[in-house]
Amino acid sequence: MGDTRSDIGSEAEKMKFANNINDLICHFIRLDFDESLQSDMLVMERIYAVDYRAYEVEKRELWVEVFYDEMKELHKAGFVHRDISRPSDIGGEAFDNVLLTGKGIRLIDVGISAIRSQVGDKLFEKYIELERKEMEKFKNYFLSR
Repeated sequence: MGDTRSDIGSEAEKMKFANNINDLICHFIRLDFDESLQSDMLVMERIYAVDYRAYEVEKRELWVEVFYDEMKELHKAGFVHRDISRPSDIGGEAFDNVLLTGKGIRLIDVGISAIRSQVGDKLFEKYIELERKEMEKFKNYFLSR
């Protein structure tokens, strides 16, 4: 299962798909082009992350419970994020695609996400299996700090 990173248009479509299910994925606004950078842009909502370590574990447990429910809803609808946990060979924090905001846990970066209708049942179910393992790792990380 190699990298299925998509082009910017496909990434926008996956964001819109997930946005129609619930508010877990960062909201898509529009595709644009930056003249000064000569680059395509995926414009999305600005997310203001908060430091979850400032909250008691009981509050974080509630956020994780809602996160799990929203992930199950996305999975049931045919969307899998696939990038909750950063691979160890890529720089950044282990779970830097999972942000706590004033609205709860939110996900960013849908570049390698998948939609069931595009990848088929067998591959989609494998992605779900792997994502559930990543979710457990995230839960332990989020609650133990």
